[in-house]
Amino acid sequence: MKRLALALAGVLCLWAATTQVWETNGYTDFARGRFSGVSITYDGKVMLGLSLSTVFDSGQADIWSAAVAPDGSVYLGTGNQGRLFRVDPSGQSSTVWTSDQPEIFAVAIDSKGIVYAGTSPDGKVYRIENGKAREYFAPGEHYIWALAVAPDGSLMVGTGDEGKIYRVTPAGQGSVYYETGQSHVTSLAFDAQGRLLAGSEPNGILYRVTGQGKAFALYKSSLPEIHAILPAPDGGIYVAAMGGGVAKRAGAAASAITSTTSPTGAVSTTVTVTEQENGINPAPKLETPKPPAPSVQATVVAAGTTSDTTTDKSSLYRIRPDNGVETLWTSKEENIYDVALQGSSVLFLTDIQGKIYRLEQASRATLVAQTNQGDSTRLIATNRGLLVATGNLAELLRLDTSANASGWYESQPHDSSSIAKWGTIAWHGDTRGIAFRTRSGNSARPDDTWSDWSAPITDPAKAQIESPNARYLQWRAEFSGNGGAQPGLDDVTIAYLPQNSAPVVKAIVATGAPSTGKAPTTDAQTIGRGAGEQVQITWLAEDPDGDKLTYSLYFRGEDESAWKLLRANISDMSYSMDGETLADGRYYFRVVASDRLSNPPDTAREAELVSPPTWIGNTPPQVTLTGAARSGSAFQIYADAASRGPALRRCEYSVDAGPWTPVEAENGVTDSPRARFLIRVANLAAGEHMISVRVIDAAGNSGVAKFVTQ
Repeated sequence: MKRLALALAGVLCLWAATTQVWETNGYTDFARGRFSGVSITYDGKVMLGLSLSTVFDSGQADIWSAAVAPDGSVYLGTGNQGRLFRVDPSGQSSTVWTSDQPEIFAVAIDSKGIVYAGTSPDGKVYRIENGKAREYFAPGEHYIWALAVAPDGSLMVGTGDEGKIYRVTPAGQGSVYYETGQSHVTSLAFDAQGRLLAGSEPNGILYRVTGQGKAFALYKSSLPEIHAILPAPDGGIYVAAMGGGVAKRAGAAASAITSTTSPTGAVSTTVTVTEQENGINPAPKLETPKPPAPSVQATVVAAGTTSDTTTDKSSLYRIRPDNGVETLWTSKEENIYDVALQGSSVLFLTDIQGKIYRLEQASRATLVAQTNQGDSTRLIATNRGLLVATGNLAELLRLDTSANASGWYESQPHDSSSIAKWGTIAWHGDTRGIAFRTRSGNSARPDDTWSDWSAPITDPAKAQIESPNARYLQWRAEFSGNGGAQPGLDDVTIAYLPQNSAPVVKAIVATGAPSTGKAPTTDAQTIGRGAGEQVQITWLAEDPDGDKLTYSLYFRGEDESAWKLLRANISDMSYSMDGETLADGRYYFRVVASDRLSNPPDTAREAELVSPPTWIGNTPPQVTLTGAARSGSAFQIYADAASRGPALRRCEYSVDAGPWTPVEAENGVTDSPRARFLIRVANLAAGEHMISVRVIDAAGNSGVAKFVTQ
C-alpha cells in the first residue's frame, strides 16, 4: 500500500523542465555514508575493506582502558559499573574484579602479569595478583587517567585534577614524581630509551620526564588534550590530540556516581561483588565517603590559560627523533581516540561511527573499517592482530588483515527539495561484483514509511530507478569478491526530475509615490491627489525552484465583478499608472505570477494574490462654515465637512494666516466621511479677521473655506 501511495503521489504532480543530477564522488562525499566491510581510500575509491569480528561483548556502557598481558590476554577496564574483564587469546572471557567506583579509566600490566587498575572518581590504584585485588595506592586525587609500568618495575600514575605524576615503588610507596602545572595528566608511555612521556590537559603539552621534578616540553598542541601516545621502534612518537575527552569521561563518572548517591548527598561505597562471589579481595570501604568529583569545567583550565574543551577537532602528530613535529592528519569533525602500529602500518581510531584509518602518507588516510557504533575508544595491538574496543555496546572486535569477501555501502539520503521523478543510476570503477539498490521516501530519515530496497541493478544499460517518486532517495552498493577480483567504486550519479513547485505571491501594495524598495505590506492603502499623479503597485513574489517569473496585473472596483487587465508579461515586481484614470472609490489589484519562462506550457504553474482594498480619492472634501457668533472677545463658528470617498482624518483652523490649530469632530473622533467641527477662538480682538478652516481626508486631499468677521 505504501508503495502504491507514493507512486500515485508522483503521477498526480507536475514536473520541472530541468533534469537535476546527484553525484557522489571523492573521499568527503563517500565518508558521509554508512558502510560495513568496505574501505574508502584517501583518493575516494570504495573497495572491500578489512573485516571486523566480535571477540567479546562486555554488556557494559564503555570500555575505557585496555592492556595486554605477557600471556597474550587482554584486560579491559569498563565504565558505569567499574568492572575489569580478562579476555584470553582464545576469546574466552571472565570478570576479574568489580570496583566500588563506577569507572576504570586506566589499566597497566607489568612483566610478571600483575595487573594495576585505576578507579575514578575516588582516585585509587588497585593491584590484582593471583585473583586477589587490594588497594595499592591512593594519591588523594579525583581521577586516575593513565598508568604505565617503568623499566625498573615502578608504576607511574597520571592524575587529575591537579595534573601530577606519581611514582609508586613495587612496595606500594608513592610520591610525586613530576607536577605539570596542568589540570590533568591524560596519557603516559615509555619511549624506546625508557624515558617517560606524559600528555596533559588543558594546554595540550607533551612532556618528556627525565627524572624526578625534571621534564622537557616536547610539543604544545593547539588542541587541549594529548589523548594517546605511541612510541615507535625508530625513536619517533605518534601523538593523538583532541578536545573534550576529559569532560566526556568525567561526565560519565559524575553520572554514574550520581545514580548511586543517597537522598542526603552521601556517595554510596557499597562493594558490588563480594569476596565470596569472585574470590578476590575488594577494596576496603571508606569510613567517610568522598564527595563526587567537582565539575570539570571548574578545574580543567590552568591559571593564565584559556581552553575550549568542547571542540571536536583532533590531530595526529609524529614527533621525530630530532624533536621535529609533523602533522599527519587533522579533522574538524572527528575526535581521534587512539593510535596503534600493525607491522609497518600506522592505524588510528575516531569516534564518529567508530572509524578506523590507516595512514598512507602525510595528511592522507584510508578508512579501512567502521564499527558502525556511536563511539570507539581503544586500539590494542596483540601478537594475534589488532583489537578494537568500542563504546555504547562496549565490545571487543578483531580487525583482520585479510579483505572481506563481501560488504556494503549506503549513501546519505538525498533531498530533492520536492517530490521527484527518478531517472537512471550510473557508476564508474572496477564494478564487477557490485550490485546497486535504491529506496525512496518522504521523511528525512529512512523509516518504515519508505519503500523497500529495489531489486539489484547490475547492468548499466538497464539502470532505471524503480523506486517510487518521492522527495528523498538513497542508494546502496553491495560488494562481493568475484573469484579473487577486487571491486572498486569511483563515483555514482543519479538523474532526477524535481516536481515543478508553484510560485508564491506574498504581498501587494499600492502607493501614491515611487517605491522605496521596502517589501510591501498587506495594510489597506489610501491614495489621493496630494500624493502625486502616479499610482504605483508593488508586489513581492518568489519561486521555490528558482524559476524565472513573469506577471500579469489586474484591477476592479469595489462595485464591479470583472477583473480588468492593466498589463501582461511584466518582468519587474512593480507597475506605475496614471492615478486620474481611476475615479474616486475603493479598488482591488490582483497579481498573477507564472513560471512559464522556465517550464514547458503543460507543466508551467501560476499563483495569484489580491491586494487589500485601496481608496482612490482625487476630490477634496467640501467644507461649509455656518453659525458664526461672537460673545465679547470670544468667537465661534461651525465647519461641516463631507468627503466623496475616503474618511476625514483632520481639521484645523488659522486666524489671519497664522499657525494652524487642530480641532476634533464634535463626537470626539475624526473618522467618518462626514463630520461637524466647532471652531472656538478666544480673545479675538474687535474688527475684521479672516478665519480659515482646512479639512483633510485619508487620501491627503484638503478642502478649505474661510469666514471674515466684522
